Amino acid sequence: MKEILEKMTLEEKVGQLFLAHCPHEGAEELVERLHLGGLLMFAHNFEDKDPDKVREFTQNCNKHAKIPLLIAADEEGGTVVRISKYPQYRSEPFKSPKDIYAKGGFDAVREEAAEKARLMLSMGVNYDLAPVCDYTDDEEKYIAKRSFGHTPEACAEFIKTSVEAMTGEGLCCSLKHFPGYGGNSDTHMGMSTDVRSLSEFEQKDLLPFEAGIKAGAQSVMVAHNIVKCFDPDYPASLSYPIHEYLREKLGFKGVIITDSLTMNAIRQFTNGADPCVRALMCGNDMIITSLFEDGYRCILTAVENGAVPVERLDDAVSKILMMKRSIGLDI
Repeated sequence: MKEILEKMTLEEKVGQLFLAHCPHEGAEELVERLHLGGLLMFAHNFEDKDPDKVREFTQNCNKHAKIPLLIAADEEGGTVVRISKYPQYRSEPFKSPKDIYAKGGFDAVREEAAEKARLMLSMGVNYDLAPVCDYTDDEEKYIAKRSFGHTPEACAEFIKTSVEAMTGEGLCCSLKHFPGYGGNSDTHMGMSTDVRSLSEFEQKDLLPFEAGIKAGAQSVMVAHNIVKCFDPDYPASLSYPIHEYLREKLGFKGVIITDSLTMNAIRQFTNGADPCVRALMCGNDMIITSLFEDGYRCILTAVENGAVPVERLDDAVSKILMMKRSIGLDI
């Protein structure tokens, strides 16, 4: 990997950090100009296309990329499906983790995860921002419909099964949302603060993440909650202690990626200031944002003036390139 990094320009390295919200138009030009590491596709990017058109789009984007792209979507099943919600891709949307398990246990979980991976990969979508590791036993809470639920141990088994099935098909996956939403509110809407103890996290919320890491998940997505037992001052995605715990205590060696930094929790916390430099410095390797041009310029400037050490940039880019190579991209 060192030889590859030595041949990359500073601009190419900075571009690799971004999993950019995919625009309606002009993605190819952005990929080429900003050297993007990847694109995050949403429902609007699939709605008016069929599988052949999506495949054509992802191939065209890669033709404009010097380094092959991560092309991602949130295809969790249940309430969050960007692709299978449309009948041209699947006769019915992928079911929620709870419903899949109720229908056929962990065998059904395994089969559905593998089918999901095959569908995505057939169109050049190689990165699923799933499975959801968040655990709660309160059905009224925000994350409950997206969570496997049951017990922490059962949730851990669901994650293990899902990760093995997805990565076994050659799909990149991301455990989310570290260190766990629990019973907290939706950070798409605004900031949420978690006051639970570290012991509760270690007995419940962290078990699915540990299982996913052991099963070979290539990335972990970090949430925007302020989790007081880790860091009372910063949201998890911008917190040094959170990332240190993930690396040192849980031994995760892959790519740490932010949840979208344009969600309202972060907008409110930063009061409009660009959070990308802080996100990189505290330990994220990859950044999701719709404001990727602003973030690109901020990080590029910060490296040029020494605020971001080149070593930190190179470490992040190395992990991204290794993740790409792990799913067979030509790096």
